[in-house]
Amino acid sequence: MNFQEITVEIRESVGILTLNAPTTLNALTPLMVKEVSNAIDYLAENARAMIITGAGRGFCSGASLSPSNPLTPIESDRSQRDIGLILEKYLNPIMIKLKNLPIPWITAVRGSAAGFGASLALAGDMIIASENATFIQIFSKIGLIPDGGATHLLSRTIGRARTMELMLTGDRLSAEKALDWALINRVVADEALEDEAFKMAVTLANGPTTALSLIRKAVWAAVDSNWESTLQTERELQKIAGQTADFDEGVAAFVEKRAAKFTGQ
Repeated sequence: MNFQEITVEIRESVGILTLNAPTTLNALTPLMVKEVSNAIDYLAENARAMIITGAGRGFCSGASLSPSNPLTPIESDRSQRDIGLILEKYLNPIMIKLKNLPIPWITAVRGSAAGFGASLALAGDMIIASENATFIQIFSKIGLIPDGGATHLLSRTIGRARTMELMLTGDRLSAEKALDWALINRVVADEALEDEAFKMAVTLANGPTTALSLIRKAVWAAVDSNWESTLQTERELQKIAGQTADFDEGVAAFVEKRAAKFTGQ
């Protein structure tokens, strides 16, 4: 596939999607959003795990506000202005697509992840950050509210008080503190970011793909469900997992005391 503002490659069944507009810290333009959406569809069909990362010194600075190439033009008449349309048309579909992805995915975050970029970075199944990474709920600095599901994701991960502080102040959250708050999985040296993310992604890509997909579905359902609903969801998904060839291989490997060789079937 040919792209202008992102790059896509597949190595060892791992799809790597790189936001590739480093001069703007990978700000999201209409073209980039379209390309990201298409790339996610492509990798969901052709890879067994995915990494999203950013080229250059930053992960993603959020929606482009540049007058020359904004994510969407802003009406001068405030009564006719609907910033929420940006979410409905461009960004929310991507976040829903990522939530329902049939393969596990990782974000590899270097430098700044701000605004929607922070939401995207923190939505990964696993988040690996370089030592210089920062996460910024910058919305209050420009008179907006957090989007990309950030209010949902952060409040359920780090609690109401910490979420309020980050969002009301718009202060930077360091990678070290994000790790301490269990908002991300690992902090690594800057030069090791890509290698560590790829190593983790390969492990996932070599796993029981259907089971990993169902685990994703079960965890997302549990975030919003009560105890009884969670148990029922697990029961329904376990039936599907138990009918896979990877389950047979996993049991055989356990009995034979060897490493399982999953095929994703």
